[in-house]
Amino acid sequence: MRFQNLARYPDIGTNCYLLETGGTRIVLDAGTHPKHTGKDTLPLFEKLEPGSLDAILLSHPHLDHIGGLPVLMKQHPEAAVAMTEATRENGGALLHNSVNVMKAQREELDEPAYPLYSHRAVDEAERTWLTREVGETFSLGDRERVSCRFFRAGHVLGAVGIRLEHDNRTFFYTGDVHFEEQTLVRAASFPVEKFDAMAIETTRGDHQRDPEYSRAAEQRRLGEAINRTLDRGGAVLIPVFAFGKTQELLLMLRELIDADVIPPVPVHIGGLSTRMTQIADRFSHDPGRNHRGFKLLEEFPGLRVLARGHREPEFHPGAIYALSSGMMSEHTVSHRFARRILPSEAHSILFVGYADKDSLAGRILAAGKGGRVALSDNSPHESEIRCDVERFDFSGHAPREQIVDYTVSCDPKTVLLVHGDEPARAWFKAELERRLPKARVIIPAPGESVDL
Repeated sequence: MRFQNLARYPDIGTNCYLLETGGTRIVLDAGTHPKHTGKDTLPLFEKLEPGSLDAILLSHPHLDHIGGLPVLMKQHPEAAVAMTEATRENGGALLHNSVNVMKAQREELDEPAYPLYSHRAVDEAERTWLTREVGETFSLGDRERVSCRFFRAGHVLGAVGIRLEHDNRTFFYTGDVHFEEQTLVRAASFPVEKFDAMAIETTRGDHQRDPEYSRAAEQRRLGEAINRTLDRGGAVLIPVFAFGKTQELLLMLRELIDADVIPPVPVHIGGLSTRMTQIADRFSHDPGRNHRGFKLLEEFPGLRVLARGHREPEFHPGAIYALSSGMMSEHTVSHRFARRILPSEAHSILFVGYADKDSLAGRILAAGKGGRVALSDNSPHESEIRCDVERFDFSGHAPREQIVDYTVSCDPKTVLLVHGDEPARAWFKAELERRLPKARVIIPAPGESVDL
């Protein structure tokens, strides 16, 4: 077996890895990087001879794992492409939205390489995607068959870890994983066995979660922050990612309403969030879902969906606005809405997901109430933050200690550390070398190959 890191940068983004086992070549994920533009967003696809792949496996549909898939498929048209049904549905919608974003950025960023693929290319790709169930064993490769099996990863609906076996040698790729129950998604159910090699995510390796943390307490704290805002006649802006976090938040709000923690006030969503919620509702009976059978668009009390063609909802105090993007990127609904929220002490902005430090969301969190922030990336003007600003931990990634515990339980000979910034990977390396002294623990550089 040989593993090659095809991520172009040594951080989170462009997740893409080649596994060669026997005569079979399999790529795991094909993401784009959110901080770069044009062809620099893509993995190191140039290191793969065109037409040389047997298969491409997708762990889940976030763009840092699937955003480059149409490009890779064009270069390797004979490769089988497999994923879960939920990843297929959500991934297609997210890739089509990515085409729209790239078309807009072609002018905004003067990026002639955009779009990297077209709506037609996405449609053609989708028609060839194979879907496999969690727990189903299937084979890949024409020359030497490799056994593959998906395991529920608990990160987002349809996310999986991937077990591969050939000639009695085993490899496990965690993808993005969460071992605890979320409101929407059930916890990961990974195999515990001795693997020859593992590639594990390291996203949260740079900090320890508060030992006193509980999701229930964090959810109640969110409800209390909402109530404080509503009691003083304000509105609540919650920037969310359209896929995953929007649906997770809506179910949390529904639980808070049912428990009489918050009143049944209007909750507004719109744009891509509506499309992704429609898909979540179609998978309301998925075995990996909690609140099975509950359809958000039909049954959520007080849900207000932004009418097609409207740029943003009408503003009303006493309401909750769950608007994308989660990082409040320019030209998004949450970014435009922030201009209404920031100047008033009555309102609040509550963050429930990841916010890159260089994004508007990250800058607002860093400045806090009373601070000042530039609303536009290229503007010298700064606005005072008069509203309340709070952050809540509802991460879809497992705390670092849980991933280490799982890895140790599998006693691998080799551990490959991926999907994390440098401090995160460094912590994992030191901890795993301490707890697995006989194992090789490797941080593969971009483009580096490792014999397993």
